[in-house]
Amino acid sequence: MPRYFFDTHDGAFHRDEDGTECADLDAVRREAMIFLPEIARWEIPKDGNQRAFTVLVRDESGAIVYTGTLTYAGLTLNNEAT
Repeated sequence: MPRYFFDTHDGAFHRDEDGTECADLDAVRREAMIFLPEIARWEIPKDGNQRAFTVLVRDESGAIVYTGTLTYAGLTLNNEAT
């Protein structure tokens, strides 16, 4: 089964040195869809209200075969009566 590498960028670049075996590009897409929210779950509380998380998936030859981005935008509302 081919190995794919899920590099991430969330303000800093993180290279995946181990990779994950996936049967095909549909499986790569599913892994990215699971992976991005997991990263965001732990990283959003650390750094404000605006954040983008990107995954760049490389195949074994190093070619990027898929990319996905999850964006978080928070807004504090002022509900005080005037």
